[in-house]
Parts: sequence; C-alpha cells; structure tokens
Amino acid sequence: MRQKGFCRHRHDDGAASACDHGYEDYTRAVAAYKKTFPDKKTVVEQTPDPAVSEMLLYMERQGCETVFDRFDRQKPHCTFGLAGACCKNCVMGPCKITAKSPRGACGADADLIVARNLLRMIAAGTAAHGARGREIMLALKASAEGRLHIPVAGAEKVRKTAAQLGISVEGRSVEEIASDLADVLLEDLSQTSGAHKTLHAFAPPERVQLWKDLDILPISAYHEVFEAFHRTTTGTDGDWRNIMKQFHRCGLAFAWTSVLGSSIAMDSLFGLPVRSTARVNLGALKQGYVNIAVHGHSPLLVSEVVRQGNSVEMAELARKQGAEGIQFYGICCSGLSAMYRYGGVIPLSNAVGAEFVLATGALDLWVADVQDVFPSIMDVARCFGTTVVTTSDSARLPGAEHYGYDHDHGNLEETGELARKIVHRGIESFAERKGGPVHIPPYEIEGEIGFSVENIGARFGGMKPLLEALKSGRVVGVTNLVGCSNPRVVYEKSVVELCRRLIEKDVLVLTNGCASFPLLKLGFCNRAAQGWAGAALREFLQPDLPPVWHMGECLDNARASALFRALADAAGADIKDMPYAFASPEWSNEKGLAASTAFRLLGVNSYHSVYAPLQGSRSVERYFAEETRATLGSSMIVDLDPVRLADKIVGDMREKRSSPRLVNAGFTA
Repeated sequence: MRQKGFCRHRHDDGAASACDHGYEDYTRAVAAYKKTFPDKKTVVEQTPDPAVSEMLLYMERQGCETVFDRFDRQKPHCTFGLAGACCKNCVMGPCKITAKSPRGACGADADLIVARNLLRMIAAGTAAHGARGREIMLALKASAEGRLHIPVAGAEKVRKTAAQLGISVEGRSVEEIASDLADVLLEDLSQTSGAHKTLHAFAPPERVQLWKDLDILPISAYHEVFEAFHRTTTGTDGDWRNIMKQFHRCGLAFAWTSVLGSSIAMDSLFGLPVRSTARVNLGALKQGYVNIAVHGHSPLLVSEVVRQGNSVEMAELARKQGAEGIQFYGICCSGLSAMYRYGGVIPLSNAVGAEFVLATGALDLWVADVQDVFPSIMDVARCFGTTVVTTSDSARLPGAEHYGYDHDHGNLEETGELARKIVHRGIESFAERKGGPVHIPPYEIEGEIGFSVENIGARFGGMKPLLEALKSGRVVGVTNLVGCSNPRVVYEKSVVELCRRLIEKDVLVLTNGCASFPLLKLGFCNRAAQGWAGAALREFLQPDLPPVWHMGECLDNARASALFRALADAAGADIKDMPYAFASPEWSNEKGLAASTAFRLLGVNSYHSVYAPLQGSRSVERYFAEETRATLGSSMIVDLDPVRLADKIVGDMREKRSSPRLVNAGFTA
C-alpha cells in the first residue's frame, strides 16, 4: 500500500516501492528556496554596481518597469515549475506531481518528468549556440568562395585547425583550406550518421574513451537535438536514466559543435582576439555622437556594421547631422565579440541590464540579432525614442524595423548593403531624436580584454610559467566564472562576491559572457585589482596582469576549456584531476544548463547559486550531485551563499592538489 504523501517510483532493482523523497519533501525545499528570492528594493540596496541602483530608481521615477518589477509580480512562483515536476509535453496535461497524483496521466513519475524537462532544456541550449554557429560557418564558406566580401582574416587559425582535422594544407590557399574546414564544421553540425570529427580531433583521448564507454558520443548537434525531442514525445522513452544518456549526448554536441565549432569558424573568419583595454559602464556613454548599440550573439552582420560605421564616409554623414561622430556600444555577447576585435566598441551591460542602457536616453539605434534580447526592450525604446533594428529572421520584435538575413541565409552577399542601411538608420535616428532627455550615471572604469590561449602562451613564452605557478600554489587553481544574470539572486552580486573571495584565496579567474560585465564594471579586469588578490596570486600577476582574465563572449568558454587542456597536457595529467572549477552562480537559461554540463563532461565540477529545476526528483538530484562523480569525475554543486560557494571551490581545489596524482606531478598540497 502506498504511504501517504510519498511518490511511487520504479527503482533500479525493478521493485515498486515507497520512495524516500516525497511530495511534501520537495515542496518544503522549494518553498524555502522561493523565500530567498530578492525583491526590487533589495536589488537597489545590494547590487554592487552603483550605476544599476541609480538607473533602477531613475526608471521608477520615469514610470518605466524593469525585469525586477515583472519578477516581483510573478511571485509566488510555481512550486511545480521550480522543481521541474510539471509536464506539458502533451494535451492530456499539464500534469503535476503531488501527494495525490504521483504519476502523470500517461504514467510518467517525477523522475521521468524532471529528466525529460531537463533534456528539452539542454536541447534548446544546444540549438541556440548551434544556430548562431551555423550562420558563421556558412559565412566562412561564403567568404572562402568569394560570395561574401569579408576576407578570411584568421589564416593561422585556419591552417592549424585544418591540420588537426586531417584536412590537407600543403600548397593550398587559405581560402581553399577554409572552404574544406567550413564543410567539416557544417557536417558536425548537421550530419545524420558518422563520427563527430571536431570532438575526436580536439577532445582529450581519456575523455573520448570514457564517453565511448558510457555510450554518449554524439553524431551531430542537429541529430542529438532531434533525438532529444523524439525521446520526450508522448509514449516514447520512459526510462529516466536513458533520458540522461541523451542529455549528455546533447551536452557533448553543445561543447564540440555549438561552442567549439562556432568558435573555430569565428576565429578563422575574423582572426584571433588581441589584448587591449576598453572603457566600461554607463559613464562611458558619449553625448553628441550617433550612438549605436549592438546586442545579441551573432557577430557576422555586426562586424560589418562596425566596420562601415567607423569609415570616413559615415563619420562625415554623421557630422552633417550635427554629430561629433559615430560611437558603438556592446550589449551582451555581440558587444563582447565586437569589443575584442574592433577598437573603440564600449561594453555596457549584459542582457538583464539592457533596459538600463536604453533608459539613459543616450542611444540612437539599437541593433538586435539573436538570443538574450528580451521583448521588454521595445517598451523602453519607445519611451526614449530609440530606434530598434532586428537582423535575423529567427528573432523579430514587434515594432522594430528589420534589415537582415533571410531564413536560409541565401542573401549573405548582401551583408555590406544591409550594414550600410543600418548605419544610415542610426544617423537618421540621431537627427530625429535631438534634444531628448539624457541621464548618464557617472560611473566608468578601464578593463583589460581579449585574453586567449594563444596570447597567454605568447605572454609567458609557453604554458610552463603558468603551470609552475599552479604547481607551487601561487595559483591555487583556475576557475571559469561565467553565466547569465537571474533575478532569483541580487543582480550581479553573486558573481562579484564569488570572484572577490576566489582571488583573495589565490584562485585565478577566467571570465566571458554576461557574468564578465560586472567584473569589467567593478574593476576586476584592471591590473589595479591585484590589490584585491591574495599575496601569492598577486606575486604571480606582477607586473601587468589583472586577477581576472577576460576571454570574450559566452562562446569563448571554448578558450577557457582550451586553456584547461593546455595546462593539463603540460602537467601530464587529465583535466578531471586538475584544480579547476566551472562557476555560473547566476545562470538563468538553457545555454547555461548546457555550458555547465559541457564542463562536467570534461570532469570539472560546476558551482551555482541558482538551482536547476530538478528538486522534484530525488533520483535526478542524486544523479547530478553524486552519481556523475563516479562516472564523469565531476558533479553539480549548489549553494545560495556565493562566499560559501567560493570556499567550496577552494576546498575542492586543495583536495585535488593533495591527490597522489598531482603530488607526484610536482604540485604542493
């Protein structure tokens, strides 16, 4: 007889028995979690960036709502949704797991429902980065064939990558090699059978063998996403553990195509980043200029918009309208990509803070491409007269003007013409908006940007000096600190507090994407921040390095994992044994779930201050927190307190340093 209040699950031994995790258990846990969500007043008081506090109050006086107003109006949040225990995959539901109904109408229990929901999430994340990757892969192919009038700037990257993939390079032009390289990347994106070439060429052999043994090697990004949705349709895969195998196939497809494949195509077409400095935060906005913001994740059209906007011709057109010139600003990852490739692109904010940037009234044109472009920006843009332009058929906004690529990208050859129209529209908008109210908080700082494995190696003359610092303990470990922002925690506070604690404890921090904005804005990417680091790390950083190395946009997790690999290879160790961590304390979307999975698949623990929607299933919770430690060598660790989370990272790093494998390799415990 079923015990009251308990879910009835089918356990691994095949017996149907009372589960040790009942409905009351997870509802209590989720109810306690909901109480930790801050309100807008708390965000105003505790967010670490004074420019954010000022803009929140300014927008309130102007009658403009923000993400934090809308978040507060959503409370109390749905317990079933937070726990992942709600299924709406068919119209027999939605079904939710309760004490009275431990199974959905089809018989799916909490374990299966939670697992299926997670699989659909990671499939979406894989598709998201894969879709923007497809655009740049097609562009690399079009450039190599002369159909796109953008030169292949990364000749060294093309030749080196092609050689690793087994593509012939001797006696061939860069364009010929780049064309073949694009073909391989596109195959890994979309093939329906065969081996994933990029994974086998670039992944550590130890990991490839492990993934083969676990039967999770992917075929392609398209196939694994396709299969994920197939398995989660009505009456298909009813085994939550089998669902988790597909979850990890999607994670590998995300890592080696959606991220690495896209990164290879970008570096091949546009060239490698260069270390440089940039002014950061809202105080860097310039009045009197045609101010154009680029927002999203697709750099192709953005690169041409910036190039043409910096031309003498366009500057002269701007001056004829009374402007001093044209200035570009970066929002989210399109901004970061442009920032480290083109001088003078000023990074302002991540996706959640986009509303604040618009509310300054200083922007004439907002160029939005794909992902993390919230529909709410249209309301704020209308309030302050900013023209919004969209550039992708995948991402339209009601009320925005559209100058972009077709659904099939068959008009790539129109890139120059589209960019020209967009810049012209910015100049027109400047003329139309003259005299409007502008409010710019006086906060700005200089940050260092553009770190890559290549220029880090050049700075040190190879990996040996960094490895020796890691062995000696001057650098206790290396953390990749990334992730989007989430109103479930105080805006940007968890990222900042986690980072401050880590560098105090002599941990070197890498960053990219949305989490990098508060670190840029608050000085962590400035060499003056050496003073916040522990004595040992500070000694290592002398004379010219900041304690946080900015590696670019969220796609540049590929750079962080490549540095992890380079150091592990130099140490003669596996990545899973090294003192590394992946931290995304404020993560908020499907790509964030995929990114943390990608690093755990490498054997690197992931650390968070926001729970994934899995509390509805003790089995799935245990799988992420405990079982993958035995199979992958890593687990998901959550602590709502970022300082405690940082201490867990340091403790885990010290434990790895004391392992016989690393002690024998010369690491101090």
